[in-house]
Amino acid sequence: MKTLVTANQKGGVGKTSTLVHLAFDFYERGKKVAVIDLDTQGNASYTLQEFRTGVVASNFFNGGPFDVVNGEDAPGMALIESDAALANMEAMSLSRAGEHFRAGIASLAEQGFDVCLIDTAPSLGVSMAAALIAADYVLSPIELEAYSIQGIKKMNAAIMNVRKANPKLQFLGMVPSKVDGRNPRHGRHLEQLQQAFPQLMLPTTIGLRSSIADALASGVPVWKIKKTAARKAAKEVRALADLVFTKMEITA
Repeated sequence: MKTLVTANQKGGVGKTSTLVHLAFDFYERGKKVAVIDLDTQGNASYTLQEFRTGVVASNFFNGGPFDVVNGEDAPGMALIESDAALANMEAMSLSRAGEHFRAGIASLAEQGFDVCLIDTAPSLGVSMAAALIAADYVLSPIELEAYSIQGIKKMNAAIMNVRKANPKLQFLGMVPSKVDGRNPRHGRHLEQLQQAFPQLMLPTTIGLRSSIADALASGVPVWKIKKTAARKAAKEVRALADLVFTKMEITA
């Protein structure tokens, strides 16, 4: 099983939207996908509520239970949803949280899942750090605004620190999200980031498109939205998913 975390220390950058669409895309490819929502806002849990398993995310810090299949074959998609008790995890020691979270991820692998996708809160707390310690990959959606760019610099430093505890962690890179092609500031910031982080910027962007918000509110991927305006968004999101799928080396 391959495990990916979406993370950024700035909120509102398209992190959950990216994760949910990766989940739908991988699911449609026939992969068995587990999604863990570690953000107390629970946006991923709202969009993916159709795939609830009854297992909540705080279990992954409290030592279980982790059983989402109940003796059956792993479903195509399984949501481990956000719950209020996640707020208490920040008081836990990172060593204990990391140990329990790794055990939970190992259990999902044993239950037959191919991929685990983890959404995180926009702060480098215990829960995000524990997820990074247990993950194979991390992807950082970013918004082309000054505050988001400052956040990604901190995120890069945090990933370097986590690698001391998890040398296998690979940073897939940054994906510009909510990009307004008519905004010259966005164009300048994108160029600056490409110059500053040439190896870390993914060669694809996600535009600022209302059809993506419509899809998330409806619990479906954007390519299921029957609007002409959704076609370009669907093309962008599919291109990103294809790139991430390849970079994660998920077996066909």
